[in-house]
Amino acid sequence: MRFAAKKLQILLLITPLVGLHAQASAATKEVKWVGCGISKLGFMQDLAAAYEKKSGIKIVLEGGGATKGLRSVASGKSQLGGSCRLPLVINNSDGSFTIEQTEQKLTVIPIGWDSLVVITNKENKTTTSISQQKLRDVLTGKITNWKALGGDNRPINLYVRSGKISGVGLTLRQQLFNNTRQQFRKDATRLASSGKIEKAVEKDPNALAISGISSSRRRNVNMLKLDGIAPNLDTLKAGEYPLYRLLFLVAPHKLKQHPELQDFVNYATSSQGQNVIKKAGTLPYSQAINLMLTGTTSTYLHTIDLLSERGIYSITGK
Repeated sequence: MRFAAKKLQILLLITPLVGLHAQASAATKEVKWVGCGISKLGFMQDLAAAYEKKSGIKIVLEGGGATKGLRSVASGKSQLGGSCRLPLVINNSDGSFTIEQTEQKLTVIPIGWDSLVVITNKENKTTTSISQQKLRDVLTGKITNWKALGGDNRPINLYVRSGKISGVGLTLRQQLFNNTRQQFRKDATRLASSGKIEKAVEKDPNALAISGISSSRRRNVNMLKLDGIAPNLDTLKAGEYPLYRLLFLVAPHKLKQHPELQDFVNYATSSQGQNVIKKAGTLPYSQAINLMLTGTTSTYLHTIDLLSERGIYSITGK
């Protein structure tokens, strides 16, 4: 009787633990991803579907922008994220550098390449190309009329992202101006997301904006040639198209402690995952590593070096 009673006591202690283990296992069947709409629309929907079919784990996608993607993972509000910009590096007055506090406890893994494209309304048939210098002039307000771009005599309605740290806004300043503090035209219409900007361009015949090709190609807009080069996967991969950036997966800083998240990162960076990204219409990181040396500015490369030194930027996440 004593043995039977002791056995029953052990079973009563173990049973709740079994229940907890079952709940934990069930919880790993779903992973939350938060991040930039360009990544979400461009390839993450396809990548998440392929991974769920392979593993049975559902990646729940939520937009909100690059900043939200970075900071949600750093704060533990989301397990994974997506960003189309690097974490912020602050230049201190003494010449040292500091990583933005809310973007430190994470790992960014390059997963794809994205052309930054100049988009206009479909009714705009006269302007089909723009130079980088004239694009700078449009963004800073030196050019405000389509006539200066070979078009009709009508105003250019410029649309830009709010603030200076959005995925498009920060990278555009880094890659086009080599200056993260560059001011844009004061009377430009500022909107909270690239998706909202793309939709605004679809409706406004006088609109001009910059967005990522990964999402813009799915919209009813024109994508202008830049310095005479059409934006597409072939010109980007060849290093001919001059304006581009990296797209990142965002994971917890100590990724090895999260095997279920490491498994997704491994899949995304594998040849199988990279092919899914390519089929979705985005250039995989592994298929154009040479772009790191051909068109990235000193500001962009310096930021990557600093983040690598601090273990925040990682090619594999391991």
